[in-house]
Amino acid sequence: MEDTRSARIRAADADRERVATAVQTAGSEGRLTLEEVEERLGRVYAARFTDELGALTADLPRPAPPSAGFPLSRAVLRRHPALRVHLAVVVAVAVLVIVRWAVLGAGFFWPAFPVFWLAVSLLVHARVRSARERPRAAVPY
Repeated sequence: MEDTRSARIRAADADRERVATAVQTAGSEGRLTLEEVEERLGRVYAARFTDELGALTADLPRPAPPSAGFPLSRAVLRRHPALRVHLAVVVAVAVLVIVRWAVLGAGFFWPAFPVFWLAVSLLVHARVRSARERPRAAVPY
C-alpha cells in the first residue's frame, strides 16, 4: 500500500501567494482578525505541501466564478476599438443588403442569411476578446 505522505504534492511559490492573497482578502473583508491574518500568513509561507495550504482557507468562502454574461456589452465595446469597427461594418453591411433587397423588390427576405452570419462573427469576436481579459482558472486553494 502506498504511503499517503509520499503522495502529497509540494507547494509552489505561486500556490503560497494565491493562498496568502485569499487570507489577506478575508482579513480586509473583516472575516479574520489581524492576529488571525498574521498567524495564517506565517503558516502559509512555512507550508511545504498543498494540503497544508488548503487547511488554511477551508473555513473561508470561495471566490465567485466570473460570470459569463452577454459578450457584447458596452463595457467590452469601450475597451476594444476593434470590436467597435467590427460592429460598424456589420451594421453597414446589414443596412446595405436590406436596402438592396427593398429596392429590388424581391419577395424572399434573403438578407437574413448574411446578417445572421455577420452577427455570429461579431459575437464570436466579442467572446474571444473578453476571454483574453479573464484570468485563467487557478488551482483551488
